[in-house]
Amino acid sequence: MRKKTGRKPKITLCRTDHDRLLGLATAMEDRDPVLAETMLSELERARVVKDNALPATVVRMGSSVTYTADDNDPKTVTLVFPAEADIAEGRVSVTTPVGTALIGLSAGQSINWTARNGQIHRLTIVEIRQPEEETG
Repeated sequence: MRKKTGRKPKITLCRTDHDRLLGLATAMEDRDPVLAETMLSELERARVVKDNALPATVVRMGSSVTYTADDNDPKTVTLVFPAEADIAEGRVSVTTPVGTALIGLSAGQSINWTARNGQIHRLTIVEIRQPEEETG
């Protein structure tokens, strides 16, 4: 019973990710104003929670995410900051259009995103795996 509207799905971010991404988006404003604006609008609409209150079912920085896109072929990527990105290793930067689309989504949610060539795609989150907890 989902209505097809132009509205984007609700997203949730933990405080640490929100703060780091806000700094990143602000730093990118001169270099890539369109992407910076996209990231800033995502950050503005996000519900921000304490780090330990973010459900494991939400995409956060470091999450491994399996999603389907237009071709319905599942893809699995790990969402990372730009310095850690390596497409050959499946590590996608949050500063890419698909990376920005993934952040804050929950399993089962879908979102439209615009590729750098202007083409609109739709992705649906299938599964989210969080990074292993640090053990000491």
